[in-house]
Amino acid sequence: MTNSRDSTKGAISLEPRHAQRLHQAVPDLDDWPRSWHVEPADILVGQQIVQILAPFLLHLLDQGLAQATLRRHRDNLWTLGGELIRCRYDDDELASKHVKHALRQLIEGDDGPLMWPRITEAQQDSLDATCRKLNRFWRESAAEDRSD
Repeated sequence: MTNSRDSTKGAISLEPRHAQRLHQAVPDLDDWPRSWHVEPADILVGQQIVQILAPFLLHLLDQGLAQATLRRHRDNLWTLGGELIRCRYDDDELASKHVKHALRQLIEGDDGPLMWPRITEAQQDSLDATCRKLNRFWRESAAEDRSD
C-alpha cells in the first residue's frame, strides 16, 4: 500500500500564479485528500481527484462569480470528492476505473450522485448544479482540445 506521507505523486502541479489563486480561493485544497480518506491508499486517489478538479476550480474563479457562489461550488466539489472515495468501497467496477472516468460515471446524466446519507433537497439541488457545470466544463474543454 502507498505510504501517503512519503508520496508526492498526484500532488497538484500548476503554474505558480494558478497555484496561488487556488490557494487563496481554496486554502484547504491540499487537505481535501486527507479529509476524504478511509485508508491511507485513499489519499493518493484523493490527490488525483484534486488534480482533476483544479482546472475547473480555476475556471470558476475566472467567471467572476460572487464569493458565496464560489464557496457553494467549492463545498460541492469537496462533497463530490468524498462521495467518490466512499462509492469506491461499494462498487468494485468504479474502484477499478481511472479517477476521471469514475468521476464522470458518478455524475453521469449531468446531475450529481444521489447522496448517502441523505442530504436535504436544497443541498442535492446545489450539488446537481455544480455537477452540471463541471460536466459542461469537461465537454467544452474536450471540444477545445479536439479543435487544436
